[in-house]
Amino acid sequence: MHITFFCVVFSNAYSQQYYLRGEIKDENNNSIGNAKILSHSTHYIYTPDTSGVFEILINGTADSVTISADGYKPLSTGLEAGQYQYIILDQVYNPKLPGKQLISLVKHRPPLLSEEPGAATGSSDHSLVENLFVEANKFPETEFAANSDKVSYDNFRRYIHLNSIVPADALRIEELLNYFNLDYHEPAADSSFSFSSYLSQCPWNPKNQLLLCHMNAKKIDLDKIPSASLVFLIDASGSMSIPNRLPLLKSALHFLVNNLREKDTISMIAYGAATTVLLPPTPGSHKKEILAAVERLQAGGSIPGDIAIKNAYTIAENQFNPDGNNRIILATDGDFNIGEITQEELEKMIMMHKRWGIYLSCFGLGMGNKRADKLQVLAERGGGAITYVNDQKSAEQALMREFAQIDYSVADSAYFSIQFDSNLVQHYRLIGYENKMDALKDTASQIAGGPVSYGSSTMALFEITPTPDSVRKMFPGQSIGELRFSCRLADNKSKKVILNNLPSREILFPALPPAYRFASAVAWCGLLMKKSPYASHSKWRDAVYLLNRSYDKNDIFQKEFNDLIGQAKKIYR
Repeated sequence: MHITFFCVVFSNAYSQQYYLRGEIKDENNNSIGNAKILSHSTHYIYTPDTSGVFEILINGTADSVTISADGYKPLSTGLEAGQYQYIILDQVYNPKLPGKQLISLVKHRPPLLSEEPGAATGSSDHSLVENLFVEANKFPETEFAANSDKVSYDNFRRYIHLNSIVPADALRIEELLNYFNLDYHEPAADSSFSFSSYLSQCPWNPKNQLLLCHMNAKKIDLDKIPSASLVFLIDASGSMSIPNRLPLLKSALHFLVNNLREKDTISMIAYGAATTVLLPPTPGSHKKEILAAVERLQAGGSIPGDIAIKNAYTIAENQFNPDGNNRIILATDGDFNIGEITQEELEKMIMMHKRWGIYLSCFGLGMGNKRADKLQVLAERGGGAITYVNDQKSAEQALMREFAQIDYSVADSAYFSIQFDSNLVQHYRLIGYENKMDALKDTASQIAGGPVSYGSSTMALFEITPTPDSVRKMFPGQSIGELRFSCRLADNKSKKVILNNLPSREILFPALPPAYRFASAVAWCGLLMKKSPYASHSKWRDAVYLLNRSYDKNDIFQKEFNDLIGQAKKIYR
């Protein structure tokens, strides 16, 4: 009997079509037309019609699904073919967009007020607020996000090539530092991260100390990287015809295509004169087809991108790979024209898909800092990063070097926390990692943990005013503080916290490893370019001298920075 029953079902499964039918409502009997239905057997995502009614073709007599909608609790359940399903989703509070995102935060310190002395270090001209010195006995703990962005380096290079001063808000010192992947050493085989730190003399203020904290993340074999499902959403409006915009993107895409694997999938949607699916989902091994689609990209027209981004998310949903990297890459030369949808609706759509595992990254092409804020917000909401490309070199780096680091992360939601010992530290100041004034004044603001890329090196510097020698001698051999690194590992989503003691013994600055002396020089030059009052008494010639003596002459990136700073010195003088 058991065998006969199996045979009947087997036969029917191949001679009949089975459908899951039903409708989705809330507890008040209101139809939910914006729901998403994830089939566990196929991993496809389906949508009901506007009245919440759905009909899904399946391979067997039953399937399990997860149903979700913005503002409702997700529901996982089994459904049987042949039965009309009435599904009720429980409503949660209407989700609001999160408060402003902070790059760094002094724990328990009241929100900074714009009228405080030195609060913005030129806040009338700049929106970024330079971090102040903090009393360690009152506020010993500070947090700062892991930052994988390298946008500031592109800004710095672009403005110096234009023989122009770099606007203060276009320059982030931590992004200059972490552009170079300084002093990278592979962590131990059983570890995802390694840490090191040094305490030395501050070169621009010899009365103070400089604490240099450094973290390395493990590398990954490219063949072991999960498959990628990439959807390029490309601005092909008339303004993109300039050589360092669409033509540059087409050139950069050649670099990416040559590195795609058979298991990767790429799609392309362009919006300009019309919204066009230039390339449906195509395996990475079909390079001729992909490159032919790249060559069909032409600039012209100016229609908004609202339909295009909805199409991009539809393709990403249908190609969703639960074990891979699912990402939309928006490439534009400025503001993303959202058409008939509101900015809030756009951000909610992006955040909803991020929760499902579809991320959004942004490429800024040939654009200045003035139009960067909107793209930065979209990338933050989408869990991705923003990268600017302005010339052939930055295009190669964006898609051959930086793209892999942005999109393949060993961990996310990562941030550092340092608690200083007030017996050894009188005042401290985090260099870089600056916030905007409106974020500092928003009481709902919170620290924004960032992604940590495979094979990356992260550096952070603190300028420290030590306590008097008489006090320090009472506490011999004590650690100057404790570094805590918190993150969520990408492979199993488990939370990880790593503790590290920071050194209290100061070593002579010339005895620092070259990479750390170079990092100090980079920070010093950044302070001078931002006209920081904390380096106003120091001289460009001294900073350039340190840079000349510390950069690695075999490293093309460090050599380029040294050459650019030589030019910057003339501009700023």
